Amino acid sequence: MQLKMDAAALNAFLRAEFPQVAGMFAVLEAGAEVVIRLRIDESHLRPGGTVSGPTMFALADVGIYLAILSRIGPVALSVTTNATIDFLRKPLAGGYLVARVRVLKLGRSLAVGDCLIYSEGEADPVARASMTYSIPPR
Repeated sequence: MQLKMDAAALNAFLRAEFPQVAGMFAVLEAGAEVVIRLRIDESHLRPGGTVSGPTMFALADVGIYLAILSRIGPVALSVTTNATIDFLRKPLAGGYLVARVRVLKLGRSLAVGDCLIYSEGEADPVARASMTYSIPPR
C-alpha cells in the first residue's frame, strides 16, 4: 500500500482537525506500521492506579484511524463501524503507551486495522484491538 501521509503530515492533521487532542497523541512512525504514543498522566488512571480501558481504546482508535489515513490521505469523515479490544495485562501507570498499528485490508468503502498496545519499554502487549472503518465516497 502506498503511503499518502507521513508522520509529520499525520501529526499536522491531528492538530488541525482535532485540536481537542492536540499534544495528547504523537505519531512516531508512518510506514508499513504506524506507531503512535500517548503520555499517561493522572487523568488516564482509574481507581487502583491502572490505565483505564477507555484510554487504551482511544489510543487504538486514533492509531488505526491514522494508519488508514496514511494510506488514503486526509479523509476526516472516515468513521469507526466496528471495534473489538482485548485487555491482556495491566499497563504501567507512568510513562507512555505505544500503539503499533497495521492496515490489514483497504477497500473502497471499508478498511480494517489491527493494533497492539505496549507500555513503553515492555516486550509484551497490554491490549490488542481490531477495528473496521467506513470510508466515505470521494
